[in-house]
Amino acid sequence: MGKIKAVFFDQDGVIIDTERDGHRVSFNMTFKEFGFTDEWSVDYYHELLQIAGGKERMKHHLQTKGFSKPVPPEKVDDLIKEMHKRKTAIFVELIETGKLPLRPGIHRFMKEAMQSGLMIGVCTTSNEQAAKAITEKILADIKFDIVLAGDVVSHKKPDPEIYNLALTRTGLKPDEVMVVEDSKNGVLAAKAAGAYVIVTTNSYTEKEDVNAGDIIVTSLGDPEGEHGRLTKGAANLKFDGVLHVRQAAEYFAG
Repeated sequence: MGKIKAVFFDQDGVIIDTERDGHRVSFNMTFKEFGFTDEWSVDYYHELLQIAGGKERMKHHLQTKGFSKPVPPEKVDDLIKEMHKRKTAIFVELIETGKLPLRPGIHRFMKEAMQSGLMIGVCTTSNEQAAKAITEKILADIKFDIVLAGDVVSHKKPDPEIYNLALTRTGLKPDEVMVVEDSKNGVLAAKAAGAYVIVTTNSYTEKEDVNAGDIIVTSLGDPEGEHGRLTKGAANLKFDGVLHVRQAAEYFAG
């Protein structure tokens, strides 16, 4: 397998295409429950995705557009924490009821990593409860060596802190790790940590500047299902619509 010893995955948009039909919907349902008429559209939520973290997005929305009814300044922090907790519960329910399926190729890719003896990690700014719903239930047959989620770091992507922490926890060097990301912020974070980066774009990130990634595909692809399309990668990658762990590891080792 060469020098690659681990694969670290972002969660939202990489493992599950959660943003448009998961997080956005959960935020809107939460607003309604709390008596607000705010509703984040698909396009507006894409703008908000440039801000890392759900609580941060709500705070930005409040500061730039304002909620549909006034919130006393001294109650803002507590309200946002309470709404984010409820939003996470709604989001987890969407995951556990199977309304948000895995992205094409992700389960296969993780199984290949296990079979190749690579360490597997998840590095996400998403809430820890949501991360556990995915790693312990939907992906219960995958052995995760490390799961970093939520407020485990003080600086969110594009800051490399979460990937630097993963490297410290695993004792690995940056060039022994390949990261699977989907967004500009995620790619910048992983590259700043010194890792190799595979980008799997989605409907929200396909127009973002993710060219800092080493390999860019529309999805990892499944042999019997959806095939991905390669948008960046050298000719010796020989991509046929399905990216394999050994293939990527050898590409980076070479």
